[in-house]
Amino acid sequence: MAIITISRGSYSKGKEVAEKVAKCLGYECVSREVLLDASDRFNIPEVRLVRAIHDAPTILERFGRKKQAFLAYIRYSLARRVQQDNVVYHGLAGHLLLSGIPHLLKVRIIASLEDRVKSEMQREGVSEHEARTLIIRDDQERRKWTQALSGLDPWDSALYDLVIHIRELTVDDAVNFICEAAQLAPFETTPEAKQKMDDLVAACELKAALVNEYPDVGVICKYGTVLIYTKSGERVQHKVRDRARKLAQKIDGIHHIEVHAGVTPPPSAV
Repeated sequence: MAIITISRGSYSKGKEVAEKVAKCLGYECVSREVLLDASDRFNIPEVRLVRAIHDAPTILERFGRKKQAFLAYIRYSLARRVQQDNVVYHGLAGHLLLSGIPHLLKVRIIASLEDRVKSEMQREGVSEHEARTLIIRDDQERRKWTQALSGLDPWDSALYDLVIHIRELTVDDAVNFICEAAQLAPFETTPEAKQKMDDLVAACELKAALVNEYPDVGVICKYGTVLIYTKSGERVQHKVRDRARKLAQKIDGIHHIEVHAGVTPPPSAV
């Protein structure tokens, strides 16, 4: 049992790989469903969530404080969706939004620009120049978004367990590699891994409930103990603590809450 994230560029055949891997393993395959869950749960139009995960930071800034809220809603919806394992997710930045989960198999599917251009020309009926321009622009947007979120480059192979180039290797070859890797010991769901997943869901749920009012908070949950970090001072600290304790009564898995004021959230915080 594992959670598989497949990072991909447009027209790299990553969607096809994801669907075939899910069918082969008997897993659920999700992508847009996460956005629909977030849209329904938090009453946010799907189009605004789509822009939040695809547009470059210069566009995101137009939303102001909503930027952090939208990301928190998406992250909680994703964590909740994959909590029970046996899922293949091929949406944007799954390997980053679920970082720290031991049984997460992180895959990157790539293809040559020439092959991607041909695929877009055939599917969209556009010229070679138009197809190339659109793909390069989309790649730049995704790169800027990921760098703004984490400071990392999505093309860095060190972020993934497997990087597969679809050309000499076919889609079926990629599916076989991923299915074999998913059954290796490092990606088994141990009790410790399950606990980390449950803690992440609890942290994400609390962050999603706090973020609209306190957009700068960072949340970590370890074995039911929640650590909340805020750059604000003591006055806000007490308000955050009181609000978090009230919210935690409705969230499974939270037993204790600590709030640290005047502290930048660590990278591991959601």
